[in-house]
Amino acid sequence: MKPTRNFFFSLIALALMNLSAYTQNSSGVDSTGLPGDNFSLQGALQMFQKAGSPEEFEKLINTENNNVNNLDLNGDGETDYIRVIDQSDKDVHVFVLQVPVSENESQDIAVIELEKTGDASAMIQIIGDEDIYGEEVIVEPDGGDAVDNDSKGPYLQAAPFTPERLVVNVWFWPSVRYVYGPVYRPWISPFRWRVYPNWWQPWRPYAWHIWHPRCRVYHRSFAVVHTHRVIRAHTLYKPVRVSSVTVRSRNAVAMNNYRVTRTRTTVTGPRGNKAVKTTTTVQGRGGKVKAKKTTVRRKRG
Repeated sequence: MKPTRNFFFSLIALALMNLSAYTQNSSGVDSTGLPGDNFSLQGALQMFQKAGSPEEFEKLINTENNNVNNLDLNGDGETDYIRVIDQSDKDVHVFVLQVPVSENESQDIAVIELEKTGDASAMIQIIGDEDIYGEEVIVEPDGGDAVDNDSKGPYLQAAPFTPERLVVNVWFWPSVRYVYGPVYRPWISPFRWRVYPNWWQPWRPYAWHIWHPRCRVYHRSFAVVHTHRVIRAHTLYKPVRVSSVTVRSRNAVAMNNYRVTRTRTTVTGPRGNKAVKTTTTVQGRGGKVKAKKTTVRRKRG
């Protein structure tokens, strides 16, 4: 009986190990090999929603247990500190998330673009930098598909593209109300290369199979989209974008293996309405196609 019992327990242990491995990789999402694998855009927006100010937001994204940041851009075996810099112009705010990779170089990771659209309405997006993600990746709060263009409550009017999605009104996020308050002054992080807050300690970056399940929980409330909605903020950011030669050089091979090609064609509907059809093909390692998406956006005018 004893050998049979041992064999039975061995089978149970093996099954539990297989279940654990399956759970870790059940998303079916493989690493791209790019630095963006190690920073959660969705998690950053969740922290911005949770924070009461840009200063608190900076602390939240650099806190290990929040599972937002796992970056090591300079390859020193320790996570990088991400500073936040607010570039603003009237009702538009651009929060740049930036890593000092050396004494002389910094690299933008992503930018949160925020715009006030009414007395009690604002919209927001976060855009991952192309040097980090291989292409610009746009993430916003997930309002779901639009039923009509007169939706009220926490939503703004649906954006003019197909399929229509509701744009979440973020006016009531504490951090949003804070930056539009009368006493707010644009936050510019005082920290730089080798000058970090006393509470922060770097940690060894987690491997992909450990890291990805931890940050994947943030995907539930946020959606990847393909349209810049906060146009004024995006225009404000372009001239101040910072890119590191060192980061580009270190990731040149991975970038070459992760190529994104797009083809655009104009299609005409049965009622004469025109739209731009965009097919995006993402290639991973070895040139294999990882994903292929087609989106259609109405042409204005």
